Amino acid sequence: MSEPKDTPDTPGPPVPDETPATRQGHRSPTGPADAVVEDVAYTIPAGRFVDSSALLPRLGAEAFGTFLLVIAGLGVALYSGFTGLGGGPLAVGLAFGLAYVAGAVALGHVSGAHFNPAVTLGAAIAGRSPWRDVVPYWLAQLIGGAFAAAVLFVALASFPALDGAEKTFFSTTANGFGDHSPIGAVSGAGGSGFSLWGALIIEAVLTATFVGVVLGSTDRRSTKAHAPFSIGLVYTVLLLAAIPVTNGSLNPARSTAAAIFSEGWAFGQLWLFWVAPLVGAAVAALVYRAFVPEPVEDNLQQEDDVEEVDVIEEVDVVDGPEEPKA
Repeated sequence: MSEPKDTPDTPGPPVPDETPATRQGHRSPTGPADAVVEDVAYTIPAGRFVDSSALLPRLGAEAFGTFLLVIAGLGVALYSGFTGLGGGPLAVGLAFGLAYVAGAVALGHVSGAHFNPAVTLGAAIAGRSPWRDVVPYWLAQLIGGAFAAAVLFVALASFPALDGAEKTFFSTTANGFGDHSPIGAVSGAGGSGFSLWGALIIEAVLTATFVGVVLGSTDRRSTKAHAPFSIGLVYTVLLLAAIPVTNGSLNPARSTAAAIFSEGWAFGQLWLFWVAPLVGAAVAALVYRAFVPEPVEDNLQQEDDVEEVDVIEEVDVVDGPEEPKA
């Protein structure tokens, strides 16, 4: 009997090791009398297939990733001023940075791990993601961040010592400038901190730096396995620089989440923490696209190192002419 041969429609070569479970012969009910149907095992990537181009899974990943980022960062920031409990600005920066690393490792292959409207805008301008995804990504990020802040606020409301002062306490996590710049409370300047322009410059420049690192770390020419760690580390150190000035935003979704459950002044100043990060992200993306363009490359969806499972495919095999006997 002749051996089965692959056709252009078959996904791969037969598995060398044949077992009754993977290769069985039986007569075809519809083919010629001497036709035998053989079950040939081929290999394909394991696991249930999920279309990575579908929007809904990517939005779910962005919402959950932003939830993780906000609940970790604001959760630590709420108590960072308590001696022996919070750990101060360093703990806040590490909370945001490490949460980003975890989220990017877990979800980066699904949505790109933006978790930040500024990163989404920068990716679109740099040509990394389609413009049609910008608004849906923003909505998912805002929903995830708001839900995280709601969880923290509900838990905070169960603390009897804060009865009636929950919003005042939660306002310590909000981003602000002027009288609400964190450094004003410790600088001896009569409660006045960095002005609007100082806050605008810091937020725009640091966000531009952050988005530049994101674009460089996720460039197809870089070692992408290191991207979550480089981005998480730079996020940590940039927040440490921004926390004394504005309480550290670099992320409009984080600022919006905190403002929802804070006092009214937080919403009054929220516009700056949208404008500055988005402007900084746009500048970073334009500069990156102009001076560090990525080469055009095909077959970007190819994947390596996937597990394999066997599937059974039936092929018709016809016995060839018998060899003449001596």
